[in-house]
Amino acid sequence: MNFFKIIQELLEQSGFIALNWENMVMILISFVLIYLAIVKKFEPLLLLPIAFGMFLANIPLVDLMKEGDPWYTSGVIRIMYSGIKSNLFPCLIFMGVGAMTDFAPLIANPISLLLGAAAQLGIYIAFMFANATGLFTPAQAAAIGIIGGADGPTSIYIANNLAPELVAPIAVAAYSYMALIPLIQPPIMRLLTTKKERAVKMNQLRKVSKAEKIVFPVATVLFCSLLLPSVAPLLGMLMLGNIFKESGVVQRLSDTAQNAMINIITIMLGVSVGATANGTIFLRIQTLAIIAMGLAAFSFSTAGGVILGKVLYYLTGGKINPLIGSAGVSAVPMAARVAQSEGARENPTNFLLMHAMGPNVAGVIGSAVAAGFFMLVFG
Repeated sequence: MNFFKIIQELLEQSGFIALNWENMVMILISFVLIYLAIVKKFEPLLLLPIAFGMFLANIPLVDLMKEGDPWYTSGVIRIMYSGIKSNLFPCLIFMGVGAMTDFAPLIANPISLLLGAAAQLGIYIAFMFANATGLFTPAQAAAIGIIGGADGPTSIYIANNLAPELVAPIAVAAYSYMALIPLIQPPIMRLLTTKKERAVKMNQLRKVSKAEKIVFPVATVLFCSLLLPSVAPLLGMLMLGNIFKESGVVQRLSDTAQNAMINIITIMLGVSVGATANGTIFLRIQTLAIIAMGLAAFSFSTAGGVILGKVLYYLTGGKINPLIGSAGVSAVPMAARVAQSEGARENPTNFLLMHAMGPNVAGVIGSAVAAGFFMLVFG
């Protein structure tokens, strides 16, 4: 037995030989994202599984995303990815989010609905940009536009229905920008507001009754589903989780949705979303255009919320802090925490979190409604 021949054969069959420049670029990007998740703590619960999934998918010859027939011969991450393709994971994530969401700030301050609606501006701007490039069909442009809502589950849901061939880049863009909210939003917020506006302290919200909290999810699902039936899977699961929480009679179900279930789904969804970012198919003009337009959409959405916040600041005689408008994007509660952080920088006694949660949860509903509208028009 020739030792050197064995070593040669080992190297020839190893991933080192199959490694190409696309894999190396994507592995490098995954390392940057891992660094941001661990060192900078940019939403690590989301960013770390995405980054590691990206890393695993770009190691040559491991076949974690291999498609097999029958299905159980597929790669392990490809099997997990079926939860994305079937819309199961987005709906279950919405149930968990609903179980963790308090709609009281929105109920107590209905003007938050306007801020949540204004923060969907980027969806329509990105749709127009994508449509104008000629690279995408109107249906694909609509799916790309939803990235501006900063709502990963909704982005996956509409991409599956309108542009299944673009699920991978849209999902990666949506979830990456959600995780990078603390990096993207603050410069836009500071650019569009003055120090005086950022320092505004808002009055305490009124107390919302239990009856209001129970009626709200039922009424919202009924109205929105009758208006746009295609949003029922997402909004239905969101409000089911919320009524688990607010009813007070199914504590075990609420705890499971808030903790065990959403944690398990987040791991599988994050890893499988990251694993779709294979360098061979990801580093293309069309994909890079989606990433760029997603960032533009997210920026316009943040700006739209802040600008309407400024308008309300002047209309109310300085009683509304414009920063809470930035929370109108759907990333709950990340965007609200960023608004709180920016307000506290100017005034350490400022507590905007609960005020920002109103537009934040309104944005979840707003992005789902926008998705339903696009599906009605282009589906």
